Amino acid sequence: MKAHNTSDTPQPDMVTIVIQHDIRTGAHPRYEEWLKHIVPRGACAPGHRGVNVIRPSDGSNRYTITLRFDTLEYAEQWLGSAERRELIDEVLPMLEQDEKIDTLTGMEFWFTPPGQPQKRAKPYKQFLLTLSVIYPLTLLLPWILTPLFDAAPVLHHQLISRLIVAAIIVGLMTYVIMPRYSKLAQKWLYS
Repeated sequence: MKAHNTSDTPQPDMVTIVIQHDIRTGAHPRYEEWLKHIVPRGACAPGHRGVNVIRPSDGSNRYTITLRFDTLEYAEQWLGSAERRELIDEVLPMLEQDEKIDTLTGMEFWFTPPGQPQKRAKPYKQFLLTLSVIYPLTLLLPWILTPLFDAAPVLHHQLISRLIVAAIIVGLMTYVIMPRYSKLAQKWLYS
């Protein structure tokens, strides 16, 4: 099992673990059953903030699992836990090779193709792609939320309304827009 060395990394605000499993031919149904066990157990781990399973595209046997944690410490706790080791022992006979694990922090997750930590988008492309999402959101969200702010005068206070808008933008960027948008723009990002 290969793990990315994170001992010298400063403690980031959020960590994403990217795990790749290449499944043996014919083992997909058993692997899917295994996923039904490990995903809920991982969700109970301290600091867990979400999981995505990217199933193989046609002609591939590679599953990519992304797990998000509050801190690097929580991520390492789950990766090194006895419970996870037992579950990995169960899945090993279904794998063509040992699992691959990459640890990504902050925004680099949006701009690093799964399983290719050495390949990163150029900073100016990251800037342009992020700006192309944030700018429209900063224009649209306050306008969309105006009826809510008008209905509840306490929300109309500048500090509160801006906090609500910022929280929604960060949530949309992190969980909804950027994972899909960066995938859609990957040809341009990594060229």
